[in-house]
Amino acid sequence: MASSASLSSPLHFHNPHPRFSPKPSTTLRPTTTATKPLFAIPPPLTAVADVDSATIAAIGGGSVAALAAALSLADPERRRRLQAEEVGGGDKEVVKDYFNKSGFERWKKIYGETDDVNRVQRDIRLGHSKTVENVMKMLTDEGKLEGVTVCDAGCGTGCLAIPLAKEGAVVTAADISAAMVAEAEKQAREQLQLSNRGFSGGPVMPKFEVKDLESLDGKYDTVVCLDVLIHYPQSKADAMIAHLASLAENRLLISFAPKTLYYDLLKRIGELFPGPSKATRAYLHAEADVERALKKVGWRIRKRGLTTTQFYFSRLVEAVPAK
Repeated sequence: MASSASLSSPLHFHNPHPRFSPKPSTTLRPTTTATKPLFAIPPPLTAVADVDSATIAAIGGGSVAALAAALSLADPERRRRLQAEEVGGGDKEVVKDYFNKSGFERWKKIYGETDDVNRVQRDIRLGHSKTVENVMKMLTDEGKLEGVTVCDAGCGTGCLAIPLAKEGAVVTAADISAAMVAEAEKQAREQLQLSNRGFSGGPVMPKFEVKDLESLDGKYDTVVCLDVLIHYPQSKADAMIAHLASLAENRLLISFAPKTLYYDLLKRIGELFPGPSKATRAYLHAEADVERALKKVGWRIRKRGLTTTQFYFSRLVEAVPAK
Protein backbone atom coordinates (compact mmCIF):
# COMPACT_ATOMS: atom_id res chain seq x y z
CA MET A 1 0.00 0.00 0.00
CA ALA A 2 1.63 3.22 -0.39
CA SER A 3 4.52 2.77 0.86
CA SER A 4 3.67 -0.60 -0.27
CA ALA A 5 4.79 -2.28 -3.06
CA SER A 6 6.67 -3.06 -6.04
CA LEU A 7 8.61 -0.14 -7.06
CA SER A 8 9.07 -0.62 -10.79
CA SER A 9 8.64 -3.07 -13.64
CA PRO A 10 9.88 -6.46 -12.50
CA LEU A 11 12.71 -8.32 -14.15
CA HIS A 12 11.63 -11.79 -15.27
CA PHE A 13 13.99 -14.75 -14.80
CA HIS A 14 13.78 -18.50 -15.05
CA ASN A 15 15.18 -19.98 -11.85
CA PRO A 16 18.34 -21.91 -12.67
CA HIS A 17 18.99 -22.75 -9.01
CA PRO A 18 15.95 -24.36 -7.35
CA ARG A 19 17.79 -24.60 -4.05
CA PHE A 20 17.62 -20.81 -3.84
CA SER A 21 13.85 -20.83 -4.25
CA PRO A 22 11.70 -19.83 -1.26
CA LYS A 23 10.60 -22.73 0.91
CA PRO A 24 6.87 -22.82 1.59
CA SER A 25 5.90 -22.23 5.18
CA THR A 26 4.96 -25.43 6.97
CA THR A 27 2.26 -23.55 8.84
CA LEU A 28 0.80 -21.85 5.80
CA ARG A 29 -2.88 -21.14 6.23
CA PRO A 30 -3.90 -18.35 3.85
CA THR A 31 -4.50 -19.05 0.18
CA THR A 32 -1.41 -19.06 -1.99
CA THR A 33 -1.10 -18.96 -5.72
CA ALA A 34 1.74 -19.83 -8.07
CA THR A 35 0.60 -19.51 -11.63
CA LYS A 36 3.62 -21.02 -13.39
CA PRO A 37 6.90 -22.74 -12.44
CA LEU A 38 8.67 -19.48 -13.10
CA PHE A 39 10.48 -17.02 -10.87
CA ALA A 40 10.68 -13.29 -11.06
CA ILE A 41 11.59 -10.34 -8.94
CA PRO A 42 8.44 -9.56 -6.99
CA PRO A 43 7.21 -6.00 -6.95
CA PRO A 44 8.94 -5.17 -3.71
CA LEU A 45 12.18 -6.63 -5.04
CA THR A 46 12.62 -4.41 -8.07
CA ALA A 47 14.39 -1.45 -6.60
CA VAL A 48 15.18 0.56 -9.69
CA ALA A 49 14.57 -1.55 -12.77
CA ASP A 50 12.49 -0.43 -15.71
CA VAL A 51 13.83 -2.88 -18.25
CA ASP A 52 11.32 -4.66 -20.47
CA SER A 53 10.65 -7.99 -18.76
CA ALA A 54 10.49 -9.94 -22.03
CA THR A 55 14.00 -8.81 -22.86
CA ILE A 56 15.40 -9.96 -19.54
CA ALA A 57 13.45 -13.22 -19.75
CA ALA A 58 15.40 -14.04 -22.89
CA ILE A 59 18.67 -13.97 -20.95
CA GLY A 60 19.84 -17.50 -20.19
CA GLY A 61 20.56 -18.80 -16.71
CA GLY A 62 24.29 -18.56 -17.28
CA SER A 63 23.94 -14.87 -18.01
CA VAL A 64 22.57 -14.28 -14.54
CA ALA A 65 25.99 -15.07 -13.12
CA ALA A 66 27.59 -12.71 -15.64
CA LEU A 67 25.19 -9.96 -14.66
CA ALA A 68 25.93 -10.58 -11.01
CA ALA A 69 29.63 -10.18 -11.72
CA ALA A 70 28.88 -6.83 -13.33
CA LEU A 71 27.49 -5.52 -10.06
CA SER A 72 30.93 -4.32 -9.09
CA LEU A 73 30.86 -1.97 -12.10
CA ALA A 74 27.54 -0.38 -11.11
CA ASP A 75 27.03 2.27 -8.49
CA PRO A 76 23.42 2.06 -7.26
CA GLU A 77 24.34 3.88 -4.05
CA ARG A 78 25.43 6.91 -6.04
CA ARG A 79 22.11 6.92 -7.90
CA ARG A 80 20.25 6.73 -4.60
CA ARG A 81 22.33 9.53 -3.14
CA LEU A 82 21.58 11.79 -6.10
CA GLN A 83 17.90 10.89 -5.90
CA ALA A 84 17.82 11.79 -2.21
CA GLU A 85 19.63 15.08 -2.87
CA GLU A 86 16.98 16.01 -5.43
CA VAL A 87 14.24 15.91 -2.81
CA GLY A 88 16.39 17.21 0.04
CA GLY A 89 16.42 14.18 2.33
CA GLY A 90 16.93 10.46 2.77
CA ASP A 91 14.88 7.33 2.12
CA LYS A 92 11.72 8.69 3.72
CA GLU A 93 11.71 11.85 1.63
CA VAL A 94 12.38 9.85 -1.55
CA VAL A 95 9.46 7.53 -0.78
CA LYS A 96 7.17 10.46 0.01
CA ASP A 97 8.12 12.25 -3.21
CA TYR A 98 7.74 9.10 -5.32
CA PHE A 99 4.28 8.20 -4.03
CA ASN A 100 3.03 11.75 -4.35
CA LYS A 101 4.14 11.98 -8.00
CA SER A 102 4.93 9.27 -10.56
CA GLY A 103 4.49 6.46 -8.06
CA PHE A 104 0.99 7.60 -7.21
CA GLU A 105 -0.22 7.41 -10.80
CA ARG A 106 1.46 4.04 -11.27
CA TRP A 107 0.03 2.42 -8.15
CA LYS A 108 -3.38 4.03 -8.41
CA LYS A 109 -3.68 2.20 -11.74
CA ILE A 110 -2.32 -1.09 -10.41
CA TYR A 111 -4.50 -1.05 -7.29
CA GLY A 112 -7.55 0.02 -9.29
CA GLU A 113 -9.82 -1.80 -11.72
CA THR A 114 -8.83 -0.17 -14.99
CA ASP A 115 -7.97 -2.38 -17.95
CA ASP A 116 -5.12 -0.01 -18.79
CA VAL A 117 -2.45 -2.25 -17.25
CA ASN A 118 0.14 -4.53 -18.78
CA ARG A 119 0.59 -8.21 -18.01
CA VAL A 120 3.07 -7.59 -15.22
CA GLN A 121 0.93 -4.94 -13.55
CA ARG A 122 -2.14 -7.16 -13.78
CA ASP A 123 -0.21 -9.98 -12.10
CA ILE A 124 0.94 -7.65 -9.33
CA ARG A 125 -2.66 -6.52 -8.84
CA LEU A 126 -3.68 -10.16 -8.45
CA GLY A 127 -0.92 -10.83 -5.93
CA HIS A 128 -1.73 -7.78 -3.86
CA SER A 129 -5.43 -8.60 -3.83
CA LYS A 130 -4.56 -12.11 -2.61
CA THR A 131 -2.60 -10.61 0.27
CA VAL A 132 -5.60 -8.44 1.19
CA GLU A 133 -7.86 -11.52 1.02
CA ASN A 134 -5.48 -13.42 3.29
CA VAL A 135 -5.46 -10.58 5.81
CA MET A 136 -9.24 -10.41 5.84
CA LYS A 137 -9.41 -14.17 6.38
CA MET A 138 -6.96 -14.04 9.28
CA LEU A 139 -9.00 -11.27 10.88
CA THR A 140 -12.45 -12.75 10.35
CA ASP A 141 -11.29 -16.19 11.56
CA GLU A 142 -11.47 -14.67 15.04
CA GLY A 143 -15.08 -13.57 14.61
CA LYS A 144 -16.97 -10.55 13.35
CA LEU A 145 -15.13 -7.25 12.95
CA GLU A 146 -18.05 -5.05 13.94
CA GLY A 147 -16.77 -2.37 16.32
CA VAL A 148 -13.16 -3.65 16.23
CA THR A 149 -10.64 -0.81 16.01
CA VAL A 150 -8.04 -1.30 13.27
CA CYS A 151 -5.09 0.83 12.20
CA ASP A 152 -4.15 0.39 8.53
CA ALA A 153 -0.54 1.61 8.54
CA GLY A 154 0.44 2.46 4.96
CA CYS A 155 -3.08 2.37 3.55
CA GLY A 156 -2.28 3.28 -0.06
CA THR A 157 -5.50 3.78 -2.02
CA GLY A 158 -7.65 2.04 0.60
CA CYS A 159 -7.49 -1.55 -0.70
CA LEU A 160 -7.67 -2.90 2.85
CA ALA A 161 -9.25 -0.02 4.78
CA ILE A 162 -12.44 -0.11 2.70
CA PRO A 163 -13.10 -3.88 3.03
CA LEU A 164 -12.44 -3.57 6.77
CA ALA A 165 -15.01 -0.78 7.05
CA LYS A 166 -17.51 -2.84 5.08
CA GLU A 167 -17.15 -5.55 7.73
CA GLY A 168 -17.97 -3.06 10.47
CA ALA A 169 -14.45 -2.28 11.71
CA VAL A 170 -13.63 1.19 13.00
CA VAL A 171 -10.64 2.02 10.82
CA THR A 172 -7.88 4.59 11.09
CA ALA A 173 -5.92 4.57 7.82
CA ALA A 174 -2.66 6.46 7.35
CA ASP A 175 -0.09 6.85 4.61
CA ILE A 176 3.02 8.95 4.02
CA SER A 177 1.60 10.09 0.66
CA ALA A 178 -1.03 12.82 0.69
CA ALA A 179 -2.01 11.84 -2.85
CA MET A 180 -2.63 8.24 -1.78
CA VAL A 181 -4.65 9.31 1.25
CA ALA A 182 -6.81 11.63 -0.86
CA GLU A 183 -7.50 8.82 -3.34
CA ALA A 184 -8.27 6.36 -0.52
CA GLU A 185 -10.75 8.78 1.02
CA LYS A 186 -12.37 9.39 -2.37
CA GLN A 187 -12.72 5.66 -2.99
CA ALA A 188 -14.10 5.09 0.49
CA ARG A 189 -16.76 7.78 0.11
CA GLU A 190 -17.86 6.29 -3.19
CA GLN A 191 -17.93 2.69 -1.96
CA LEU A 192 -19.28 3.32 1.53
CA GLN A 193 -21.83 5.91 0.36
CA LEU A 194 -20.78 8.56 2.86
CA SER A 195 -22.13 6.55 5.78
CA ASN A 196 -20.96 7.50 9.25
CA ARG A 197 -23.86 6.04 11.14
CA GLY A 198 -22.23 2.97 12.66
CA PHE A 199 -22.46 -0.59 11.42
CA SER A 200 -26.07 -1.13 12.41
CA GLY A 201 -26.99 1.62 9.96
CA GLY A 202 -24.09 1.16 7.59
CA PRO A 203 -20.27 1.03 7.77
CA VAL A 204 -18.31 3.76 9.51
CA MET A 205 -16.21 5.97 7.24
CA PRO A 206 -12.51 5.32 7.98
CA LYS A 207 -10.48 8.15 9.47
CA PHE A 208 -7.75 8.98 6.95
CA GLU A 209 -4.49 10.68 7.95
CA VAL A 210 -1.26 11.69 6.22
CA LYS A 211 1.39 10.18 8.49
CA ASP A 212 4.49 8.03 8.26
CA LEU A 213 4.84 4.96 10.46
CA GLU A 214 6.87 6.77 13.09
CA SER A 215 4.11 9.36 13.58
CA LEU A 216 1.28 6.90 14.19
CA ASP A 217 -0.19 6.99 17.67
CA GLY A 218 -3.18 5.75 19.64
CA LYS A 219 -4.31 2.26 20.66
CA TYR A 220 -6.09 -0.24 18.43
CA ASP A 221 -7.32 -3.76 18.79
CA THR A 222 -5.48 -4.64 15.57
CA VAL A 223 -2.70 -3.01 13.54
CA VAL A 224 -2.02 -4.03 9.94
CA CYS A 225 1.02 -2.97 7.91
CA LEU A 226 1.19 -4.38 4.39
CA ASP A 227 4.36 -4.21 2.27
CA VAL A 228 5.67 -1.05 3.94
CA LEU A 229 8.80 -2.57 5.50
CA ILE A 230 10.24 -2.64 1.96
CA HIS A 231 11.28 0.97 2.65
CA TYR A 232 13.17 0.23 5.88
CA PRO A 233 16.56 -1.45 6.39
CA GLN A 234 16.45 -4.12 9.09
CA SER A 235 17.94 -1.83 11.75
CA LYS A 236 15.06 0.63 11.29
CA ALA A 237 12.52 -2.11 10.62
CA ASP A 238 13.12 -3.44 14.14
CA ALA A 239 12.13 -0.08 15.57
CA MET A 240 9.08 0.14 13.31
CA ILE A 241 7.90 -3.32 14.32
CA ALA A 242 8.31 -2.37 17.98
CA HIS A 243 6.37 0.86 17.41
CA LEU A 244 3.53 -0.87 15.57
CA ALA A 245 3.33 -3.51 18.32
CA SER A 246 3.03 -0.73 20.90
CA LEU A 247 -0.11 0.52 19.12
CA ALA A 248 -1.77 -2.91 19.00
CA GLU A 249 -3.56 -4.50 21.92
CA ASN A 250 -4.39 -7.90 20.46
CA ARG A 251 -3.07 -8.46 16.93
CA LEU A 252 -0.40 -7.21 14.56
CA LEU A 253 -0.32 -8.29 10.90
CA ILE A 254 2.73 -7.48 8.80
CA SER A 255 3.64 -8.43 5.24
CA PHE A 256 7.08 -8.00 3.73
CA ALA A 257 9.29 -9.01 0.83
CA PRO A 258 11.10 -12.18 1.97
CA LYS A 259 14.87 -12.17 1.91
CA THR A 260 16.51 -15.24 0.38
CA LEU A 261 19.82 -15.64 -1.40
CA TYR A 262 18.10 -15.96 -4.77
CA TYR A 263 15.79 -12.95 -4.34
CA ASP A 264 18.64 -10.85 -3.01
CA LEU A 265 20.73 -11.66 -6.08
CA LEU A 266 17.90 -10.74 -8.43
CA LYS A 267 17.29 -7.47 -6.59
CA ARG A 268 20.95 -6.55 -6.93
CA ILE A 269 20.90 -7.38 -10.64
CA GLY A 270 17.83 -5.17 -11.01
CA GLU A 271 19.82 -2.29 -9.62
CA LEU A 272 22.01 -2.43 -12.72
CA PHE A 273 19.10 -1.17 -14.81
CA PRO A 274 17.86 2.19 -13.48
CA GLY A 275 14.88 2.99 -15.66
CA PRO A 276 13.48 6.47 -16.17
CA SER A 277 10.78 6.05 -13.52
CA LYS A 278 12.92 6.78 -10.44
CA ALA A 279 11.89 4.04 -8.10
CA THR A 280 12.78 3.92 -4.42
CA ARG A 281 15.28 1.83 -2.53
CA ALA A 282 13.99 -1.64 -1.63
CA TYR A 283 14.87 -3.72 1.42
CA LEU A 284 14.21 -7.43 1.83
CA HIS A 285 13.67 -8.99 5.25
CA ALA A 286 14.37 -12.47 6.52
CA GLU A 287 11.42 -13.99 8.33
CA ALA A 288 13.74 -14.92 11.20
CA ASP A 289 14.69 -11.25 11.64
CA VAL A 290 11.06 -10.15 11.73
CA GLU A 291 10.27 -12.89 14.25
CA ARG A 292 13.24 -11.86 16.38
CA ALA A 293 12.08 -8.24 16.40
CA LEU A 294 8.62 -9.33 17.51
CA LYS A 295 9.97 -11.57 20.28
CA LYS A 296 12.11 -8.72 21.54
CA VAL A 297 8.96 -6.72 22.37
CA GLY A 298 7.02 -9.66 23.77
CA TRP A 299 5.07 -10.82 20.73
CA ARG A 300 4.97 -14.19 18.98
CA ILE A 301 3.93 -15.25 15.48
CA ARG A 302 0.68 -17.20 15.49
CA LYS A 303 -0.08 -17.53 11.76
CA ARG A 304 2.03 -17.36 8.64
CA GLY A 305 1.23 -17.10 4.96
CA LEU A 306 2.99 -16.62 1.63
CA THR A 307 1.29 -15.09 -1.39
CA THR A 308 3.04 -15.81 -4.68
CA THR A 309 2.20 -15.00 -8.26
CA GLN A 310 4.51 -14.72 -11.20
CA PHE A 311 5.70 -11.24 -10.24
CA TYR A 312 4.66 -10.85 -6.63
CA PHE A 313 5.97 -12.51 -3.47
CA SER A 314 4.85 -11.42 -0.02
CA ARG A 315 5.29 -13.10 3.36
CA LEU A 316 2.45 -12.40 5.81
CA VAL A 317 2.62 -13.00 9.57
CA GLU A 318 0.06 -12.48 12.31
CA ALA A 319 1.56 -11.81 15.74
CA VAL A 320 -0.10 -11.74 19.16
CA PRO A 321 1.21 -10.91 22.65
CA ALA A 322 3.35 -13.78 23.92
CA LYS A 323 1.83 -13.79 27.39
